[in-house]
Amino acid sequence: MPKKKKYLPLIILLVIAVVGFILINLKKSDVPDMILFYGDTCPHCKKVSEYIDNNNVRAKFKFQELEVFNNQNNSRLMAKKAAGCGLDTSQGLGVPFFFDGKNCLVGDQNIIDFFQK
Repeated sequence: MPKKKKYLPLIILLVIAVVGFILINLKKSDVPDMILFYGDTCPHCKKVSEYIDNNNVRAKFKFQELEVFNNQNNSRLMAKKAAGCGLDTSQGLGVPFFFDGKNCLVGDQNIIDFFQK
């Protein structure tokens, strides 16, 4: 057997391993698990936003910020996260609303307290 054919299975295995590694890492999204839901005219949301800006929170935590008053997709996602936390969504939900990947926090002070820890 020529040497080139001898190494072919090894090369194929290496290529498969590299492709598998790449695909696994592509599945890991750069989108953070934490989400801050807010309303663009919400005064409590503004308080959280000011705290985030004044305390360089974005440098310490990676999270999405999604507006829910004017975006129904974001509103539905917030309801889904709240339901996953066991919150009653039948009467609607208030903002600011923060999902940390596992837990839900509602209200400006609860969210600010989370960022202070």
